[in-house]
Amino acid sequence: MNKNMGSTDKIIRFILAAIFVILYYSGIVTGTAGIVLLVLAGVFVLTSLIGFCPLYAPFGLSTCKTES
Repeated sequence: MNKNMGSTDKIIRFILAAIFVILYYSGIVTGTAGIVLLVLAGVFVLTSLIGFCPLYAPFGLSTCKTES
């Protein structure tokens, strides 16, 4: 499994995950939408930690810097 996420992509995902968790636990988003946001936050954190996004792979996308 090759890494296909750059550092900027990882940071953006961590920030979005934090926002989703704050929205849920502050009660702004509740119910099914809140649970969906929590699951999405978990996916964002997991993919950021491993540096691989499964949705990028089929399309050949990569946000990693190319090495010369």
